This record gives sequence, C-alpha cells and structure tokens, in this order.
Amino acid sequence: MSLDVAVPEPPSLEAGVDASDYDDAEVVGADDYRREELEEYLRAGAWAEAFDEWAAHTDLTAEEFAIARELDLFTGFDFFWDDFADRVGYHAPGIPEDWKERGYHPSLDSWGTVSSINAALTELGQVVSEVLKDDYVEWESAFEAPDDLPDFSE
Repeated sequence: MSLDVAVPEPPSLEAGVDASDYDDAEVVGADDYRREELEEYLRAGAWAEAFDEWAAHTDLTAEEFAIARELDLFTGFDFFWDDFADRVGYHAPGIPEDWKERGYHPSLDSWGTVSSINAALTELGQVVSEVLKDDYVEWESAFEAPDDLPDFSE
C-alpha cells in the first residue's frame, strides 16, 4: 500500500533530553547525542527521503495519517546518536493508552486505529534512523571495545 500525502516538517530535536530516559530506547554511556547535526541532516533532506520511503510501504490510511498530523505527532520524534551501538537511535511519539478516557481525538474510535498509528510511527522512526545512518552520518563511533574480550571468530 502507498500513502500519498505531503511530507510534514521534520521534528526539532531538543538538546537537553536524556535518551536513556526513554522506555523504548536503550543507550549505554552516551553523553553526546549529536542532535544538532542530526537535525541539520533531517532538514537537509533525510526526513523527506525517509518519509517518502516509508509512505511508499506503510499500511497507514490517509484518515489515520490525518489524525496523527492533527495531533502533531510528527513533531514528537527524537533522534540521537548512540555511540556505543554505532547507530542513530530514535524515540517515536504515540497515542497514550488512556486515549479514550481523555477524549484524545474525536476521530479515534478503536484500539485498532490507535495501534495502527503507533506502529506506523515506530516504523517511520526506524526508516529515518536507517537513512540518517546509511546516507548522512559521516562520523565514526568513538567506542572502542576493551582488549580483554574473548575472540569468538575461532
């Protein structure tokens, strides 16, 4: 399936957020998340490139996309450099579990819709992360493994 919609603006990345505080991200020993550089890459085309790739394969409907856009969820992404894992990590926004009690959005009417939106946003985060790492990130990981690790190649 393909989603034919305009690309939303890329998210602004906040420098003061500690990525290890996210429930959905595991970051070891990081103190420089390189968000400023990643945000520059997003604005230079990584976001649009990744969004187009994601939109070509997503199962998200135009109606579900409209809900996510109205809730301003696309601005809630966070991307950060995970030096230990030599990857671009991400935190995807989502609709909270108490959406029904809170009257979160008038068009939200089922857990299926909520799950579809949340899953699609996670998939978008993964695609953006991969595009950033594969096509934009020019630095090397500074992490060096200790010399006393066992050699499993034998």
